[in-house]
Amino acid sequence: MTVSPRNIHLIAPSGFCHNPDAAQRGIDRLRADGHRVTHTDIINRREQRFAGSDSQRLADVNDLARLETLPDIVLAVRGGYGASRLLPNLDYKSLADRLCGRPVALCGHSDFTAIQLALLAQAGLQSFSGPMLTGNFGAETLSDFTLDNFWLALTSAQFTLRWQTTPQQLSTSGTLWGGNLAMIASLIGTPWLPDIRDGILVIEDVNEHPFRVERMLLQLLESGILARQKAIVTGSFTGNTLSDYDNGYDFSSVWELIAQRSGLPLVTGLDFGHGHDTVTLPLGARAELNVNGSDAALAISGHTTIGSAPLSQ
Repeated sequence: MTVSPRNIHLIAPSGFCHNPDAAQRGIDRLRADGHRVTHTDIINRREQRFAGSDSQRLADVNDLARLETLPDIVLAVRGGYGASRLLPNLDYKSLADRLCGRPVALCGHSDFTAIQLALLAQAGLQSFSGPMLTGNFGAETLSDFTLDNFWLALTSAQFTLRWQTTPQQLSTSGTLWGGNLAMIASLIGTPWLPDIRDGILVIEDVNEHPFRVERMLLQLLESGILARQKAIVTGSFTGNTLSDYDNGYDFSSVWELIAQRSGLPLVTGLDFGHGHDTVTLPLGARAELNVNGSDAALAISGHTTIGSAPLSQ
């Protein structure tokens, strides 16, 4: 997919960039495509396991409200851990005043989900759950699927994702939200989790055994959150290893139990999350979910895009 050059501003609100070569590869690729990448010095910033002190990482986000010229894209370097420490001190009002309704896209996933959901809850600010600098743009082999879906979501006022799933019949609509399941579960009972009614909840995770995923989903169920949703869509759940002890207990067992207990339709198989291939989802957008047999379609609209104008030279 051919796109106009964009102004991309990096932020590092979570873990230390332990693979600076991959980060630099991502920067080089973006620049080779004509994009302007700024704030690159943060890829070498470190304090303990974090990408800088709490105040430095907090400033990455809060300073967006004070930039003289807004970038087209704000791109997280990587996930890890650290975003949760920042949530009480984010300047939600200033960020809302500066960013809401503006053609700027905040992009990332994994640990960044905490900031994305907090901004949605406290500032009504939409963002994009999608690729990050190091793991995606800096991968040894860049995924054309990921790249095409990234630009599709950021530049299209309406678009539809299609994939194959377990056969069923379903037609529903609601607010699209979700992201990394561990981060969603960690926000339960806090002001940082948006109260989404009639939602289509899309979830993914990495390095989590099926029983841990089940436990987090049961927490969402028993806290009343799933009762307010219209459907659950599962993305990629990678990096886990089953053993003989599991005796056939796998993710399909988890999905079956959660569907039974929640009464919600559960649609599997979306390429979304920590895998090599991932779609990009605008959190807080409007979505229509239709499944006809094994053909699933998610039509998305109502989100702010970066528009069609190229970056000024």
